[in-house]
Amino acid sequence: MSTDRLELDYPAGFEQAVHLTKSEFEHQLRLMAALKMFELGKISSGRAAELAGMSRAEFFDTCGRYRVSIFNYPDEEIADELDSELTALGKG
Repeated sequence: MSTDRLELDYPAGFEQAVHLTKSEFEHQLRLMAALKMFELGKISSGRAAELAGMSRAEFFDTCGRYRVSIFNYPDEEIADELDSELTALGKG
């Protein structure tokens, strides 16, 4: 998988202000971005999980902890997503 890099300026010591290490802070930023973009319907759950650095199942569990509904698909995408999941399970 190829990746791009994003640099983000933030106030010095900010990670300490939120009681996180630099690594934890960077992970939280990726997770929060993934959750919000998924919640807004900008990216799929698979892409959100990829951005957050976790499996799709872990991402769904995380959605529950942050009260982000996993059922936010536009109507026209629901059938496509279900077909994709059934195919992946070998039932399609």
